[in-house]
Amino acid sequence: MGFNRLDSAAYLASQMAKGFARSLQQRAAGLGFSPGQFPILIELWSEDGLTQKQLLERVDIEQATMANTLSRMERDGLVERRPHPSDKRAQLVFLTGKASAMQTEAVEAAMAADKELFRGFRTFERELLLEYIRRILENAKHL
Repeated sequence: MGFNRLDSAAYLASQMAKGFARSLQQRAAGLGFSPGQFPILIELWSEDGLTQKQLLERVDIEQATMANTLSRMERDGLVERRPHPSDKRAQLVFLTGKASAMQTEAVEAAMAADKELFRGFRTFERELLLEYIRRILENAKHL
């Protein structure tokens, strides 16, 4: 029996994530951020001045990916790192004025990308799919 990718939740979820990233990329490029930076921006808009470790816990990506993403964000003028006042090994990550100023437009871009992916869905279908996705993600935490 062969593998049918269209019957694979993992394959379809991967394709869905790529579709969202493409849709967000088109909208985000003009604002000055990338889809991979968006989860970090969301966390810092919610609570500025987090450590890299706190961001790792909240965003759930690999350490190396976080370090590279923060370096690019720093290069692009979105974040700045400052020494932690009591932990010499840690740095705090703060948004720049540029990143703070783009919050409303960036969130609107993400919502527009999300809306585009759900085009043709009825409200209850969207809510049901989101509930299923949340359940799958919860199950994935225990793997």
